[in-house]
Amino acid sequence: MEPIPLVHASLGERELAAVAEVFASGWPAGQGPKGKALEAQLAEKYGVADAVAVSNCGAALHLAMLALGVKPGDEVIVADYGFPAPAQAVRYMDATPVFADVRPDTYTIDPQAVSDLITPRTVGVIAVDTVGMPADYTELQAIADRHGLFLVEDAACAVGATYQGRQAGALAEVGCLSFHGRKGASSGEGGALLARDPKIGQDVRLRSSFGIGSIFDMGNVVGLPIPTFTEIGYNFKLSDIAAAILQVQLGRIDELLQRRNAIAAQYGELLADEELLTLPQVPEDRTHAWQTYMVTLDAGVDRAAVAAELRGQGIGCGHGTFAAHVQPVFRTKQTCPVSADLFARQLAIPMHAELATHQVERVVDALRSAVRTHSTSTRALGGAA
Repeated sequence: MEPIPLVHASLGERELAAVAEVFASGWPAGQGPKGKALEAQLAEKYGVADAVAVSNCGAALHLAMLALGVKPGDEVIVADYGFPAPAQAVRYMDATPVFADVRPDTYTIDPQAVSDLITPRTVGVIAVDTVGMPADYTELQAIADRHGLFLVEDAACAVGATYQGRQAGALAEVGCLSFHGRKGASSGEGGALLARDPKIGQDVRLRSSFGIGSIFDMGNVVGLPIPTFTEIGYNFKLSDIAAAILQVQLGRIDELLQRRNAIAAQYGELLADEELLTLPQVPEDRTHAWQTYMVTLDAGVDRAAVAAELRGQGIGCGHGTFAAHVQPVFRTKQTCPVSADLFARQLAIPMHAELATHQVERVVDALRSAVRTHSTSTRALGGAA
């Protein structure tokens, strides 16, 4: 049978032409003309003071913690449900990630949980736009302001999403984007940091290039500028090849997101009557980027068996995302029951802009059959009757 992958990047001839242009320029490395043009495009699109293109969103989160002055012994509250890059970024600083549980309906960080976790050691909050759903930034910003904390938006999954009419990625003082292969706009790998404060952008840009700034710029100066290493920096630059691809992808984001929205609507319509799973819901004050489409299986459904059956038919699927607090690397005694429950019961099914209508129908038919076959719930018998 025709395989239906879980993810698929929408890259084509326009992206190839952009890469060929970089090859012809002779400068494929980072912080060249394409990178600068991408940063200007991002700053304009998101209405921020500065945008810094970097190698990935994990690098952006790390740089954010450095620029915001996180120190050993500090506590940073992070959303528990999602890829654990924010917690890792906090650990890079020898600080402590404190895990906040999430809302059961949006899977995003619960503002009340954040408020309950604040201590004298708390310096900031990292919210996550879980698989493309923006968090509750009005409430979160109010909490941050009340306690003098920074607020960072991990918008890795949310390029193209909105919250109260504003673009995800620009909903906090610092926003971090990802352009990984499964995102709405992709260069295979890549990321960006968006900053309202130009001083944050300046700090991040310097640290992202070994602490000495742009080698490309130095090479275009008449004379012989010799950089001075005054602090530890990192090699987090984004290549001009990736930047060129992203310039094209950002120009296509509305088209690609429209297709993802249509697929999500089709899933919602076809699975609306299936009692053995719960579909994602989007509050009226925000829109979803649909990086991932996750269903929540009934407690009586054997998720592993369902996944095995789907994969056996060539249909990609995955566990969804992570409950960070149960990961051994973090060695915490915290509990986040909502996140843990979602981690145990959610299943990601194919979602990307290249899915055809007949493929969505095939996924739905296979999923419906699998959950009914591998369920101990009495609903399965009633639904199959």
